[in-house]
Amino acid sequence: MVWFVKIERGIVNKSTFDQFVPAHVAYVNDLIAKGHQAKTGYWAERGGGMLLFQASSLAEAEAIIQADPLIQNGCVDYELHEWHVVVE
Repeated sequence: MVWFVKIERGIVNKSTFDQFVPAHVAYVNDLIAKGHQAKTGYWAERGGGMLLFQASSLAEAEAIIQADPLIQNGCVDYELHEWHVVVE
């Protein structure tokens, strides 16, 4: 499995965004249960965050991202990057 990082920037107001946070948390918990070692969080200054996860390919990573309720509901713009771990 390869590590991927989704860096996101919120594009809706907080009350709209917050409606989809429970579904996003459930989605991340499902990724964890499926072995993707997902971790998610937001920047302290607000307005964006990051999802770190493993996938077998860029195509699978993109499919995983498209299933995120924050993406499906137009709450964030994102960049997806393959991440090469140098030191663990």
